[in-house]
Amino acid sequence: MKKLVTVLSVILAAASLGHGQRRGPWRGSDNAPPPLAKTDSEKKILSVLNEINAAGRGYQSVPAADGRLLRLLTEAVNAKSVVEIGTSVGYSGLWLCLALEKTGGKLMTFEIDGGRAATARRHFQQAGVASIVTVMEGDAHEKIRVLKGPVDVALLDADKEGYIDYLEKLLPLVRPGGLILAHNVSPMMAADGYVKRVTSDPDLETMFYMDGAGLSVTLKKR
Repeated sequence: MKKLVTVLSVILAAASLGHGQRRGPWRGSDNAPPPLAKTDSEKKILSVLNEINAAGRGYQSVPAADGRLLRLLTEAVNAKSVVEIGTSVGYSGLWLCLALEKTGGKLMTFEIDGGRAATARRHFQQAGVASIVTVMEGDAHEKIRVLKGPVDVALLDADKEGYIDYLEKLLPLVRPGGLILAHNVSPMMAADGYVKRVTSDPDLETMFYMDGAGLSVTLKKR
């Protein structure tokens, strides 16, 4: 467990290196050189991500910097089962799929809006990853009950006031050594119940990546 925490520390530190103090030809992960495709399948996914990027920030569910970290963490833990709460148009899901098509894993993603769910399915189909993604429409607070463990990685990116409910329902399903990632969360949210919950439980280890829109990374200890 200590080894994994150390690995996560190195990953997050490297990703956020010198936030606001970066040395070299770029500053901030969003301005870093774009990811390079190693395989044709990766190239196909990246092309769809680029199309979504071209549509503008309002069409993305996470900044590119956060998406790259989602891929990195998911592949680093060799995730086979990933759950996402808040599909939107599939942007963050495609970053997860970059990892899952390497690990042989699958994504179950929940979206309450039918229009966004349909757009996400089209993007997954276009990217060639529809076979490894299940888009579940409806209120995730209820639909999440269909899930069975073990879950390797869970991503929360929906109604922020519902994060604690999602956490409590997912935590028993997440395997020891698995990750719970929560978007738009920062350590400065002193009044936020979710931050208090994941930083005051001895069974959890939480770090924060702040180079994008804020991502808490919680390890369920072994």
